[in-house]
Amino acid sequence: MSTTNLKKEYVERIVPALTEEFKYTTPMQVPRLEKIVINQGLGMATQDKKIIETAINELTAITGQKAVATLSRKDIAGFKVRKKNPIGVRVTLRRERMYEFLERLIRVALPRIRDFKGIEGKLDGRGNYTLGITEQIIFPEINIDNISKLLGMNITFVTSANTDEEGYALLKNFGLPFKNAK
Repeated sequence: MSTTNLKKEYVERIVPALTEEFKYTTPMQVPRLEKIVINQGLGMATQDKKIIETAINELTAITGQKAVATLSRKDIAGFKVRKKNPIGVRVTLRRERMYEFLERLIRVALPRIRDFKGIEGKLDGRGNYTLGITEQIIFPEINIDNISKLLGMNITFVTSANTDEEGYALLKNFGLPFKNAK
């Protein structure tokens, strides 16, 4: 497997830049991207079981890795949810696939969003960031003619950063188009 451009860029450009910015003493202190988790909550799957299969196929096409169904933990009568029923789909990307997906997200998918002005720059307090996407059709792997329902997804970037500031700097250096550049 060949290394992706972003992985090479991380080693050659981002590590030195962050080392200088945060005055790290060793390259091991520099935060890195550990994994990307893509998650789709599909509450309407309680009525229609095909939605889960469709979502698994779409997420597998987008990421290049088999997606798995997430199961409910308990019964919730108000939502017609039974314990251990599939109510979502997720996939966790690491290493090469993670960098390949990130590159496609930044260079191809995000620019395809209508009236795109950048993404919010709010991290979770521990240097991780979750991006909400409202339509799966921004990914070129999805054929618009074949979709029956527009499904959104959450993409979580898990970093080894200790603070939001470090995590933000890391993701900004990777090329995530944040609105309010600090």
